Amino acid sequence: MTIFTPQSALITGGAGFIGSHFVRLWLAMLPNVRIVTLDKLTYSGSLERLDHLPDPSRHTFIHGDVGDAALVRRILYEHQVDTIVHFAAEIHVDRSISGPAPFIQSNIVGTFTLLDAAREFWLRGHHREPTGCRYHQISTDEVFGALGNEDRPFTEASPYHPNSPYSASKAAADHLAWAYHHTYGLPVTFSHCSNNYGPAQQKEAFIPTVIRACVQQRPIPLYGDGGNRRDWLFVEDHCHGIDRVIRRGRPGERYLFGGGGDPTNLEVARQICAIMDRLRPVGTPHAGLIARVPDRPGHDWRYAVDDAKARAELDWQPGIPFVAGLETTVGWYLENSTL
Repeated sequence: MTIFTPQSALITGGAGFIGSHFVRLWLAMLPNVRIVTLDKLTYSGSLERLDHLPDPSRHTFIHGDVGDAALVRRILYEHQVDTIVHFAAEIHVDRSISGPAPFIQSNIVGTFTLLDAAREFWLRGHHREPTGCRYHQISTDEVFGALGNEDRPFTEASPYHPNSPYSASKAAADHLAWAYHHTYGLPVTFSHCSNNYGPAQQKEAFIPTVIRACVQQRPIPLYGDGGNRRDWLFVEDHCHGIDRVIRRGRPGERYLFGGGGDPTNLEVARQICAIMDRLRPVGTPHAGLIARVPDRPGHDWRYAVDDAKARAELDWQPGIPFVAGLETTVGWYLENSTL
């Protein structure tokens, strides 16, 4: 197996939840890599996530938009970037339903801008041979649509069937990335993950919302009957998977990463409440705070992924069981004020 070794990486969205964990992982794992983080610092980005990095002398933060073509080109040339890991995206489904325009601009136009800059710098400018550079497209299982309770999990061969403006914009970005690989020979790899969770996630996500409601003794909002199912993957396991795709995966290939289970949202809320009962008891069970709210439009019923390809080709598997990951996550939020 050929191992690709990044030297100068551009991480878009590196101040976001998953991106910041990935920045930390590579700075800790790869002693020679230099990283530039480009982040617009919208609602899902925070510089606090990049505090106390391993060897911060090898990290540069740039506040800017991935859709700014001149800025992206300047970064590639000035830092002689050989690796792009594209996390930057508008990601919140509810926001995409109430206002889809930013998702089209960031997720589609922004991805096009990045791809075209990479093509110009690496291939047109002859600054890199295809074997000496990598573009990695971070995607999601939501581009494949929704599953019924009896359906088999998504695989790399699953057809695209996005159901929200968010997932449609991510699907379009994936198709652009594939077109640049197929047409121009840009060395693109893809990964699709199930729902991530862990420390420092954005406040609007489901698990932080449940924890915050428990701490504040407010109703825990649960869409519909709480029966929607999700496959949950601890963020550090996901980052290790991304690392393996970039350094060991084959250009033009996609890999799926999941946590190996798909509990209902109600089950997850109850597990968090049980942890809170133990770590911060209030006299009555926190589960009594669970409150049903009207379902959101087009709410996908179930996501689940089959990650057999990643396990076989990349020797990857999730290392953090869901209950242990929840314990870590709840503990982090109780020790930090960012609720």
